[in-house]
Amino acid sequence: MHIAVNVRFLLPGDKLEGIGRFTLETLRHMVAQQPDHTFHFLFDRAFDERYLLGPNVVPHVLQPPARHPLLWAAWFEGAVAHWLRRNRPAVFLSPDGFTTLRTRVPRVTVLHDLAFEHFPADVDRLVLRYYQYFTPRFARASARLVAVSEATKQDIVSTYGTEPAKISVVYNAADAHFQPQPAAVQQATRERFAAGKPYFLFVGALQPRKNLVNLLRAFDAFKAATASPMKLLVVGRTAWKAGPIFDVYQQLQHRHDVHLTGRVTDTELVELYAAALATCYVPYFEGFGIPIIEAQACHSPVITSNCSSLPEVAGDAACLVDPFSVVSITQGLTQVYASADYRQKLILRGQRNIQRFSWAESARRLWAEVERAASDGS
Repeated sequence: MHIAVNVRFLLPGDKLEGIGRFTLETLRHMVAQQPDHTFHFLFDRAFDERYLLGPNVVPHVLQPPARHPLLWAAWFEGAVAHWLRRNRPAVFLSPDGFTTLRTRVPRVTVLHDLAFEHFPADVDRLVLRYYQYFTPRFARASARLVAVSEATKQDIVSTYGTEPAKISVVYNAADAHFQPQPAAVQQATRERFAAGKPYFLFVGALQPRKNLVNLLRAFDAFKAATASPMKLLVVGRTAWKAGPIFDVYQQLQHRHDVHLTGRVTDTELVELYAAALATCYVPYFEGFGIPIIEAQACHSPVITSNCSSLPEVAGDAACLVDPFSVVSITQGLTQVYASADYRQKLILRGQRNIQRFSWAESARRLWAEVERAASDGS
């Protein structure tokens, strides 16, 4: 078969986040697992050669670059639809939640979350209009839908009235390089990033849904109550609507103990997880929550939210808190900080929990949906 794949999230350089990571790792394994099939990778700009994942991958660059709602429409409803009409692949696979309405090619679309439906104020107005208009139509037009968690699947069913049988769940996973690090590396990481002090770690883009406002306030309350030497490292790029985060940061009594590192390299990220006293990831809505299992793979105890997909992903291996309550997050920080035994229990449970997630298995499940769409559409 010839399979067309939307790979616009495979960005040049080390810029991959959640959806980009899902795209890369599922395709890396799928291309290797299916050597007799040809994968046509549809890029929206010049691409990094490392994303040609096998001899059965054929790259195509379609213009215009799709990084704005108007250009999304031009790319998917124009360039992609035109390419599909000319080349007629068996299936069009889109791992980033978008597809085209202007094709008869069977579509497999991965929906990562419907956060914009529940928290529309977190999204810029033009982006929100695109999401709210197109996403339910994408869901109806796709032959098969893939959700990255059972929580997301149920959300699609309840929000759009989609038949549950049309949706399969394909989890994310932690990449193989997320592993515990030697004590010397951990100490060097603390010296480099936290002045040698123990620290809590947050990993994610700085945007409203990640709930950094409440995490910062909780950390400030934790510091005031414990007078501990703990630092808080915030790792990630500044994304959208981040102004309130910086406003709260400036108001913190213990601002000097909070370090905003920006984006770090993949190697540094592993080291930061491994050296953290705990990873604190408390968004109020999440489709999956990759930092949870990345942290667990590096033997970092995890504090996360008690809602959305996060308990599903964390299993019994995290301290669960109410993300809407600063008091609850503060209590979680205090509980994990105060008990080495509790941290060790979370680490051991985390080692068991991450066995549930595998990119190879995710690729096999995603390929099964491609085959199903091709069969139904033939």
